[in-house]
Amino acid sequence: METEIEKTREKTIQEKQQEGIVLYNPVGTNYKASHAIKCIECTDEYTRIDFIYRAPSYYINGGWVQMERNSFIRPVGSETKYKLIQAIHIPIAPTKHYFSRCGEYLRYTLLFPALPKSTRKIDIIEKEAPGTYFNFYNIDFSTWMTIPHAGDQVMSNN
Repeated sequence: METEIEKTREKTIQEKQQEGIVLYNPVGTNYKASHAIKCIECTDEYTRIDFIYRAPSYYINGGWVQMERNSFIRPVGSETKYKLIQAIHIPIAPTKHYFSRCGEYLRYTLLFPALPKSTRKIDIIEKEAPGTYFNFYNIDFSTWMTIPHAGDQVMSNN
C-alpha cells in the first residue's frame, strides 16, 4: 500500500510580501507604556494597526477615549492621506469609551486603505490640532519583527 505524503516548503519572500505580513513592534508589548503600537499589518487590501492604551492615573477612574472620524495615516515625506475606514474596540467621536479605573488597558484596531508596498515609515494622525490626540510621527516599522508560525508553510506535492 502506497501513501502519498505531502511535503511542506517554506514560502519565498515574494510570496510572503504578496499576502501581507504582520510586523510586531518590539516595544509594543511594554505594558508600562501609556500608549503603544502593537503591530502593523500591510496587505494589498488594507493597512491594519493594533494599539494598546493604558488609562492614566491623572483622570478620575482613568478618564475616557474616542477616535476622530477623519483620522488618517500617511507615508513619511508624503502629502497623501489614507483615511480611516474602520475603528474596532474604540468609539468614533462624539461617542466615548469610559474607563472603570486608572491603569485599565484598552486594545483597539484602526483599519486604513492599503499603503504602497515601498512604505517603510508612516505618521498616524488622529487630528493635527491643539489638544490631546493620538498622533504618532515617523513610525519606522521596516525593522519590526515577524513571528513565524505554522501558517508560514505551504503544502507541496514535490
